[in-house]
Order: sequence, then structure tokens, then C-alpha cells
Amino acid sequence: MTYQDLANVLYPNIKITVQEIFKKYPPRSLPENAVVSRFAPSPTGFMHIGGFFSALIDRTLAKNSGGVFYLRNEDTDKKREVEGAMEIIFDILNRFEQAPDEYQLLGKKNVGDYGPYIQSQRLEIYHAFAKQLVAEGKAFPCFCKKTEGLEDILKDREERYSESSSNAYFDPCRDITIEEAIKRVQNGEKFAIRLKTPNDGSKRMKFFDIIKGEVELPENARDVILIKDDGIPPYAFAHAIDDTLMGTTVVVRGEEWFTSTPSHIDIFNALGFKPVKYCHTPVICKIDENGNKRKLSKRKDPESNMQYFTEQGFPVVAVVEYLLNLINSGFEPWRAKNPNAHYSEFKFGITDITAGSPLFDFVKLEDVSKNVVARMTAEEVYSNWLAWAEEFNASLANTLKERKDLAIKVCGIGRGGVKPRKDIYKWSMIENLYSYMFSKPQLIDEIDIKANYKEFLTEYAKNFVLPVDKDSWFAGVKEVAEHLGYAVDNKLYKANPDAYKGNVAKACEYIRLALTGKKDSPDLYEIMTILGEEETLNRLKEAGEC
Repeated sequence: MTYQDLANVLYPNIKITVQEIFKKYPPRSLPENAVVSRFAPSPTGFMHIGGFFSALIDRTLAKNSGGVFYLRNEDTDKKREVEGAMEIIFDILNRFEQAPDEYQLLGKKNVGDYGPYIQSQRLEIYHAFAKQLVAEGKAFPCFCKKTEGLEDILKDREERYSESSSNAYFDPCRDITIEEAIKRVQNGEKFAIRLKTPNDGSKRMKFFDIIKGEVELPENARDVILIKDDGIPPYAFAHAIDDTLMGTTVVVRGEEWFTSTPSHIDIFNALGFKPVKYCHTPVICKIDENGNKRKLSKRKDPESNMQYFTEQGFPVVAVVEYLLNLINSGFEPWRAKNPNAHYSEFKFGITDITAGSPLFDFVKLEDVSKNVVARMTAEEVYSNWLAWAEEFNASLANTLKERKDLAIKVCGIGRGGVKPRKDIYKWSMIENLYSYMFSKPQLIDEIDIKANYKEFLTEYAKNFVLPVDKDSWFAGVKEVAEHLGYAVDNKLYKANPDAYKGNVAKACEYIRLALTGKKDSPDLYEIMTILGEEETLNRLKEAGEC
């Protein structure tokens, strides 16, 4: 009997040949050096920021080169699959402006010519290639059970290999004769398919990593699984086939896959494929409370979940620009030189990706976000704020729609000019930040010299009329302040502060507290203008009587 006989017994229903499969996946017609990249998550939970980090690199490389970025659903781990996870991932990619060119959602048709883009719908393809490898004597059926024979396997490995090749592991089933293997299959025994590795573990493999350059790792000396006993391939086998058929030119993946690369290259070689170019990206880390550097944790760090940024209302562009700066430190100086350009105009290639593990820094993200919001018009801020509220705060959304004119004016506070105010970095904070614009503030109790506070506001409110301009407003404040014994010349005040009740800054603080309930706020005259004369006067009087 031959290996072909064994292959036919293992996969009697697989009639399609690998040659016929390749005809269905012709080479892509793209410009020279165009990158074909893919984001290929497993639908086992939320969209991790590390996954989005890779997807952002994938899409940027493809778009910068006139290539293609596609989404592949690697749903072969059915035990860990979470219902709806892929829909969440697809939604995040679209929300954050990283929509794939080709994809497929469950129950929907392919968008693109290289599908199915869902691995569980490609089992016939994987089985056809596994069948060919068996027919060529490069793979074999393994009948071992996970919980049985472990001690014997370890003992066998120890006896058969020297210390210098202790990483070698030849599965005992590789020595089963063709006849015995066929008999066991015909008897109904479950089997996996393993690669018959040609290596013995005594050498090292050299390969090129796009970020790391020329690297060297111990060669693979294990009979790795190609098809599990449930008929489903693990990542290693499936991605080698899919990336070849779909024309992937660069595989961007996390650092955690780096040490597995030799076994993956072995699979490419066994299949007769040219290995894909690998780009192992660094893992995003953070500094913990003890000052130690660690990976972002799904359990500890809410920012590890991309939905966190959506729920908090961080602007899409801010999150993308922050991550672009983690990918390539050249983005920040580029942004400084091109303040009004869209981030997609920033060009970088594969070799420009950072090699070190970047640190996630909320302060930096907030700074980036403040700059992004500062570049927006009042109408753009309002539109984004309303869109966030409609999804996460229905009551606020109703208020924003009912009082649209006021809300737009609020969103325009401190906006425009050479130095726009930078106090907003996420949509969820605006309600509390400017709550006093929609309702009277709750007056705080920590006002120093309360008698002076009441006295000044009562006097200021007596003849209050909304001034026609800011200079007139300030002149009126100074007039009342001087009349009540406040210094209008700051040099004189600094020279002899005990001679005065305070200075003009203190008088303005009283007005600010009365109107906003805060010691810090945007321009007072602008606030008065938006509130209007009647509301401003009511708040001044009420504060003076408190």
C-alpha cells in the first residue's frame, strides 16, 4: 500500500485537488510592491487594543502602497468562540476608520473575490492540502489521546535524542505502518494529522523578520498538528494555506508568535509555498503602580478593550493618531508641521514600525485628544457629542436636541483663534464640564471672605447691563471693585495686599463662582454672552443673597 492509499482512506470525500483550488484563487492584479495585508482575529472576545494596533498597521501599509486590506474570521477555536464577537470587531474597525476592503460577516455574502473569509467555511480546502501532504509522505495520522501515554512519550523522547537536541519531539504515530494506520481509521479511531518534521533539533533556522531583521531561532523539531482530531486546523496550518491563496504579502502579528515562526515556515516549505513575510509587532505595555513595565491586561486594564474608548467618547481620530505615534514616533513631528492634514496623509513603510514595546499613556492620549478637539468647529463638536449621547446617554441626547442652539454655543466656547481652549478630550466629559450652561450651578461653600463675596456681587448686580464688548465688561468690573476697596493696579496690590479687600482677579473669581460654581472656567464675558443678560443677572443676585 502507498501513502496515496492512506490519504484516500483518511479523506475519502475530498475529491477536489490542490491544483483545482489554486485555479479559484488567481494571483492578484496589483501595482508592483503593493502590500496585501489582513487582520485575522479569532472571535473569542472583545476587540483588544493590541489587535487594533496590528489592524491599523495592516491597513496603513496596504493603503500607502495601493494594496488590499482584508478581514479574515479565524473561527476554528469553537470552544472559546463568543457569539457576536466578530460583529463587534467589524464595528470597531469601521468606527475607527479602518474598514477592510474584503470581508464576510456570518450569514452574508463575501465582499471580495478570495473568500470564504470565514475559516470554518474552508474546511474542504484544508483537508485537500492535508490529504496531499499525507499522499506525499510529509504528514501522517496521529491516534494519540491527549491524556494517555504521556509518560511513555516523554521517556521515548529522552532515550532517542541527545541533550543537544532535547527540543525534538517525533510523535510515536509517525512510525505506524501504512497498513496499520488504514486499519485503525477503518475501525473508526479518531485521528489528527501531524507534519512529519524533517528536522532533528540539532540546527538553528535563519529567517528575516521585517522589524527585527535577520534573526535565528532553534529549528522546529516537533511533529506539529496540521488538522486536529475534530477535523479543524489550528492557526499554523490554516494561515499558511489562507495567506498563500489570498495573496497575503505581509503578516503583521504580535510578538508572542515570534518563537513559533520556525514551525510555521516548515509548514510553508512542506506545502511547497513561498513563506509569507512576517512582521512581529511589539506588545503594548504600561507602567503599573509599582513602577514595573507589564503587558496590558484584559482583566486589569479597561483600556485594553477598544470598546472602552467608544463608551468614554474619545474622538476616533484622537485614538488613531495616538496609536500612530506608538507605531512610528515620526508621526508627532509630522502632525506639528501639518496641523490640518488628515492622519492618512502620514506615510510610513514596513521598516518604519517601532521595534520596542510602546507604553500606553493616558495623559498623552488626552493631550492628543485635546488637540484633535481643538481643531474642530463648534458644529463638529456638537455633532460628535450628540452622536455619543444618542448611544450612551439618552437623556442628554434629548437635551442636546431640544436646546441645540445653546448646545452649539457651548461647544464653541474658547474655540477658534490662535490659541483655542483645550479642555475637552472626550465627549462624555462635556456635560459635567459645562453643566452650568444648562442649569444654575450649585454654589460651593469654600468661598473665602464670604462677606466680601456677597457684598461685591450685590453691588455688581445693582446696575448690571450686559456690556457690548469684553473691554467694556472688564472696565465695569474694575469700577465696582475699586469703589468697594479692591486694588485695580496689581503692582500696588502686591506691594501692600493688606490695604485692600483683594484685587480685580479676586472680583472676577466671585463673578465666576456665581455664574459657574467653579473657580476655573472659560472666558467670563463669553459665558455671560451665551447665558444672556437676564440669566446672568439672576445668578448674580441669587449668589449675592446666599
